[in-house]
Amino acid sequence: MDAHVTYKDIGVSLSGHVGVVEIRRPPHNYFDNALINQIGEAFEAFDRDPKCRAVVLCADGKSFCAGADFANRPATGAANESGKHLYKEAIRLFRTKKPIVTAVQGAAIGGGLGLALVGDFRVTCPEGRFSANFNRLGFHPGFGLTCTLPRLVGQQKANLLFYTGRRVTGEEAVAIGLADVLVPLAEVRQAAIALATEIAQSAPLAVMSTRETVRRGLADAIEAATERELVEQEWTRKTADFKEGVKAWAEKRLPDFKSA
Repeated sequence: MDAHVTYKDIGVSLSGHVGVVEIRRPPHNYFDNALINQIGEAFEAFDRDPKCRAVVLCADGKSFCAGADFANRPATGAANESGKHLYKEAIRLFRTKKPIVTAVQGAAIGGGLGLALVGDFRVTCPEGRFSANFNRLGFHPGFGLTCTLPRLVGQQKANLLFYTGRRVTGEEAVAIGLADVLVPLAEVRQAAIALATEIAQSAPLAVMSTRETVRRGLADAIEAATERELVEQEWTRKTADFKEGVKAWAEKRLPDFKSA
């Protein structure tokens, strides 16, 4: 690990053969280009560190990641350019070489769900909440979820989650294959580290070789998906539905969409 590197929004440490990347924007850990860039830098540094064999991505706060903070983000204009940079940073995460375990202790919403699915495995708890809420907000899914979500839960279940924006509990996430391990809230991070440690006990070169085979073409497919997603997000973000969806979400009510 590059010992001299410090980060503004994440904490990075190495315990035995497990690297830990902690998002530090509590309570909801909203993401932006800068945060995804820092996570990418940390993942790539762990790839260069022969002592690291597996990585845990976790978060400080109530939520794992509640997605983008639309209340403080432009809805049009610069949003498309920002999205281009964001998705380029996201693709970096999928191109790293070492297995990743994600610790989801609370909400993984919208793009935050996309970030959770960067991991090879997810550890969660009954309080975990998973939602691809884009359509409920009035725009198109992003962060490669149109590729990653069907891969985990199947196309039909993914369609249901996209179209409804429903929240999936930790128990249901494990039942449908969206998460892999269910533990009490207080044990999520340690369980994620334990799983990463178990992975790290296997031969590291063999693990990385196997991971490359089973994920072959995945990063390229996600890159292609994000190109389509961004085009669709650009125009759907300009609609009255998007404005109403974000407003309704902030006011914790059902949106009153008017478009035909």
